[in-house]
Amino acid sequence: MPVHDRKEQMLKAWTEFVEQGHVNKNWVRREIEDSWRRSRSMGIDNCLETIPFLAEAAELEQRREANRELLEISFPIMKNLFSFVEGSGFIVALTDRDGIILQSLGDRETVALASRNRLVAGASLNEAVSGTNATGLALKQGRPIQVFATEHYIKALHPWTCSSGPIYGHSGQLAGALSMTGTFEKVHSHTLGMVVAAIDSIEGQLKVNKVLENLLVVNRYQNAIVESISDGLIAVDEKARVTKINKAAAALLKINPDSVIHSSINELLGYHNPILKALQKGDICTDEEFQADTKRGKVHCTMTCRPIRNPQQKIVGVVTIVREIRAVKQLVTRMAGARARFTFDDLIGRNAAYLKTVEMARTAAGSSSNVMLLGESGTGKEVFAQAIHNATSRAKGPFVAINCAALPRELIGSELFGYNEGAFTGAKRGGSPGKFELADGGTLFLDEIGEMPLELQANLLRVLQEKAVVRIGGDQVIPVDVRVIAATNKDLQRQVEKGAFRSDLFYRLNVLTINMVSLRNRKDDILPLTGFFVEKVNARLGKNAVVIPPETLDYLQRYHWPGNIRQLENVIERAVHIASGENITPDCLPDEVLSDTRIHLVSAAQEAEQAETKANSDVVVRKSGRKAGRTDILEAIKNNDGNLTNAAKDLKISRSTLYRKMDKYSIKVVEGEFVSSGMHRSRPFIEVANERFRIDD
Repeated sequence: MPVHDRKEQMLKAWTEFVEQGHVNKNWVRREIEDSWRRSRSMGIDNCLETIPFLAEAAELEQRREANRELLEISFPIMKNLFSFVEGSGFIVALTDRDGIILQSLGDRETVALASRNRLVAGASLNEAVSGTNATGLALKQGRPIQVFATEHYIKALHPWTCSSGPIYGHSGQLAGALSMTGTFEKVHSHTLGMVVAAIDSIEGQLKVNKVLENLLVVNRYQNAIVESISDGLIAVDEKARVTKINKAAAALLKINPDSVIHSSINELLGYHNPILKALQKGDICTDEEFQADTKRGKVHCTMTCRPIRNPQQKIVGVVTIVREIRAVKQLVTRMAGARARFTFDDLIGRNAAYLKTVEMARTAAGSSSNVMLLGESGTGKEVFAQAIHNATSRAKGPFVAINCAALPRELIGSELFGYNEGAFTGAKRGGSPGKFELADGGTLFLDEIGEMPLELQANLLRVLQEKAVVRIGGDQVIPVDVRVIAATNKDLQRQVEKGAFRSDLFYRLNVLTINMVSLRNRKDDILPLTGFFVEKVNARLGKNAVVIPPETLDYLQRYHWPGNIRQLENVIERAVHIASGENITPDCLPDEVLSDTRIHLVSAAQEAEQAETKANSDVVVRKSGRKAGRTDILEAIKNNDGNLTNAAKDLKISRSTLYRKMDKYSIKVVEGEFVSSGMHRSRPFIEVANERFRIDD
């Protein structure tokens, strides 16, 4: 159900409860119902427009001091979590065990919006104060939960959807809660999963801190932990000498783990590594990207460094988690939804030309060469690209798509190739990988390649030739293993002739060319495509509009579909939305389809009539020797149970002529209900001048 509809239904249920005390169990979860009843019994005002309690600055500072360890561990993880959703309208917040917000991060606009409801540091999200909410329930029930919009008890929280989970300390004691909050439109089950994953990291770090603080872990147990984790781990002492390194880290750094113990980390990684910075300055870093040219080759990874201090707060070492950059990028692409959903089984059609196109795509899937998809907008180029990707050995890798026409000219380069920190005004701290890096090991789909600025085409060609990228503002060469599928609705050969597209790039991309078939050239696919879209929309809307009368299908098949399959899908979705029953009648279609088709019908009828008159001006179309008049038409329709195609054949006239004559005599064939043998049945009626007659009368 669309999120706005869900909100409205929940609002009705909430209103019914606060006004009458009744709970609609079809819409209200048991845990929400129980919380509503507790909130009501505690006398909480459901009409509150702001969080009712906000701690004073002094009290907030005291709470932060009391939770210093929790804040120090959680804040880098919160920043890391927020980096995945930055710009998406979310707030990440940490509370203490009482539900008081200690720290929050968010997009500026979202933070400003939240401040109107006093959803800021110091606000209490305890259920006893603010009623039903995700953080309050997570703390009370001791498990993660997501609370949507009008499931909240007070009005102040109705615009929001919150995912929250409790944080437990090293001894299992409740320490606080972590939440991710956005406007109700942002609701997604993955959000709660991201929060739970972040909480796992916080709890894990709390436990590690405790272990290191007490120095109670014996060496054998320590080794077992180090080697059991899949990420790399490096520990150094106060002189930057390696004291511990697991096999995963050794493999990533291309070294023998036994031979580097007591070696200087600077000899292994150079003097500009994050570990040395953490050791010298006490800086904490989380997932900081690191690249270096070593004697053993290039190292490209992320590092999370935590300084180790003795009871006197002197730094005595650093523990570092090392992750291969490709694994990190694959995680990012998965969380960003960079996966291909469509396969060749999802390609619908029986048109001969279309099937040849599908076969060509299957051939392309068996090759590692670049592919060029040529065709009008809406013909399904990205669907084909995804199907090709999923039929290759790269199917488990990322599928990253970028529309070259949808990005500002000055941003295409940074999106494709990435950039380093300080490369330009507004560049993110730490820089950012480009789409080529994110697609490493998979496929990059360059849609509307014909819109790429000429000055960037040379950079793209260099990447394709060298299979490596250099970020904007950087000098490190980053190898990438990417297959490129390009698409355009332009005539690139003509663009090359005009000097608007590089010929060498054109030939580099144009290895396997697939010419997409427009919908107007595959009219025999309209019926199966329409059926598929009807089922798809029905499933989403919970409707049962499944019948497409011949007259409606005739309109669809006569229309010229300038927007191709995408336009057909939109038209069918609209028709299912407004269909009053099971029938998708012509009046459910948009005006452009109806008017365009009527023009074609009139033109066809006029041409047929002119040809008929020219051949023999004294000959009229007859049935059994009679003129096809009003009575003849009614009789033919009745004899054929409302099938206009067969009726036209009996009358020996074209179907377009039959439509014209039916319009002339105000004759329509419509669906209706009638009672037979005590049962309601549906079958065609004939309507003449607004009077209905059953066909079998």
